Amino acid sequence: MSGVWVFKNGVIRLVENPNQSGADTHSRRKVMVYLPTGEVVSSYSTLGQILQGLGWERYFGGGDADLLQFHKRSSIDLISLPKDFTKFNSVYMYDIVVKNPNYFHVRDSH
Repeated sequence: MSGVWVFKNGVIRLVENPNQSGADTHSRRKVMVYLPTGEVVSSYSTLGQILQGLGWERYFGGGDADLLQFHKRSSIDLISLPKDFTKFNSVYMYDIVVKNPNYFHVRDSH
């Protein structure tokens, strides 16, 4: 994971490759791979099915219409994702990886 952590308005976020041009940043985009099948997660439809198979359920109690959220009844974990899949970046990917060890991997897109 490369980039710069930026703290603004009480929120910390990762800005990936801040010194690269837009074209270079796009070519180094990350993808998340579902390890049991080797499938690259390319949509929320696919991700939702995978997460459901791992015991995650959609959570509608967050109150933010711009987020898709998933929770597990067996834990306090909550996965929050932007509704727009084009905004699904490595920060969200790594959150999923940490909460689902041995099921996902993040790598550079080729």
